[in-house]
Amino acid sequence: MHGLTKIVLSGALTIALAATPGAGAQTQPNLEELLTRVGARIAEFYKRAQNVVCIETSTVQPIDSSNGLDGFARTVESELRVEAADLDDPGEVSIVRHVRRVNGRVPRENDKKDRNGCTDPNPLSTEPLAFLLPGHRSEYQFKSAGFARDRNRNAILIDFATVDRRSTAELIEDKEGHEDCYDWSGHLASLGRIWVDAESFDVMRVDRSLGGPVDVKVPARIQQRNRLDNWVVIVRDNETIRYQRVAFSEPDEMLLLPESINSVTIVRGGLQSTRRIRTLSGCRRFATQGRVVE
Repeated sequence: MHGLTKIVLSGALTIALAATPGAGAQTQPNLEELLTRVGARIAEFYKRAQNVVCIETSTVQPIDSSNGLDGFARTVESELRVEAADLDDPGEVSIVRHVRRVNGRVPRENDKKDRNGCTDPNPLSTEPLAFLLPGHRSEYQFKSAGFARDRNRNAILIDFATVDRRSTAELIEDKEGHEDCYDWSGHLASLGRIWVDAESFDVMRVDRSLGGPVDVKVPARIQQRNRLDNWVVIVRDNETIRYQRVAFSEPDEMLLLPESINSVTIVRGGLQSTRRIRTLSGCRRFATQGRVVE
């Protein structure tokens, strides 16, 4: 393999507010009403999540095209929080990470450039539920997909797909400066399904994929420098985020945090395929006075 892919998946700290007693409706609302309620819950989360810090553990396993192991796994532990530019209109929300451990040790200076750190989580990434806010919904098509049950909870299903179905990705060298490491920029058409709690309108689960192989153009300078083909192909790029309820006190409330974020990316054309598992633990909430409460 000539290089590693730096996986551009947005999942990280994603928190939706849990149900309040008596919330929700017994019958499915129309799609526009449902999306409005879901967006309102997410916007409310962003206001509260400013005081929440969690530990994210990200394990990346190199794999081959048949999902078999293809090298050693790398585990990175980061302190992670949500940051919104404007709490009154949270259209752009970011995930901020500070790496604490790499394979159980304190990070070293060469981790910032060494190719082994290629798949480490980005220090700054987009919060994955932001596409359901009013400012971004026009970029997607939504369709009601009926009802289901997930872990003894009633769910309303919504299918989604990007309005622009043309993928125009181009390979770029890693912005963080890791050697022999690549990313891709540009639009990637995607589709998936959202599982919404039928009572609280919280997001319970999100499944997202590309829907099929995508060609990524390799600029001439990268071809020549790294002996790559004209194109690399993203054969598969799937992600599933699941949530769990976590209790906080002072004041007492429940927040819905990711239980697991699992993704698989299969790439052909000289780059490494990977499987990533991310979990959150040790979440803390900071009171307005700066005091930490569990």
